[in-house]
Amino acid sequence: MSDGYAYLDIIFFAMVAAFIALRLRSVLGRRTGNERRRPDPYAPPAQRKPDNVVPIPERPTPQAPADDAGIADTGDARLKGGLTALRLADRNFNLEGFLEGSKAAFGMIVDAFARGDKDGLRPLLASDVFLRFTADIDDRARRGEVLSTDLVSEPKAELVEVEMLGSRAQVTVRFDSQQVNVVRDLQGNVVSGDPNQTESIVDLWTFERDTRSRDPNWQLVETRTPS
Repeated sequence: MSDGYAYLDIIFFAMVAAFIALRLRSVLGRRTGNERRRPDPYAPPAQRKPDNVVPIPERPTPQAPADDAGIADTGDARLKGGLTALRLADRNFNLEGFLEGSKAAFGMIVDAFARGDKDGLRPLLASDVFLRFTADIDDRARRGEVLSTDLVSEPKAELVEVEMLGSRAQVTVRFDSQQVNVVRDLQGNVVSGDPNQTESIVDLWTFERDTRSRDPNWQLVETRTPS
């Protein structure tokens, strides 16, 4: 009899298991192989893709426009052509950076010339310009005179001309500056100029650099005033 009861228990539990399986199937459904894959919450961000997002190819980064600050409205085709030739010879040339550097060089050269600092002038000037500047410094010293030059404000710098001579680039800049220039004798008496008078001075300076050289520095090769 006990064997009969055991057999009935097995049948009863089998029926209960079948009933539970049918209920689960009705609630969860069956996998057909076409179901959307759920995103893996533990995947790295680059691998985790939401189901409703379609990947879009990255757009190419637009190239920055050529740096034509200071010449865009001039309409000077020759100037723009020279600037283009310079950029082709020197891919690192930046006009805005060059003009800022030229203003710094202008201030350094004017100050060194007034103080008679030949060592300060030497690396900034080409050989013939250096000789002219030092000759003026020596003449001033022989006369027993001292020059003081004060730049009242930062000079304005404007691109005037760009020319390529082989691999050598020459860039001419117009500087408009406000200066106070006074020459005194060794006793401090004013020989020329007025310490209370500001002068508006215009200079045209030409800087040169060999574009094939690793040295990024420019030298002053010519100074003149507008005719």
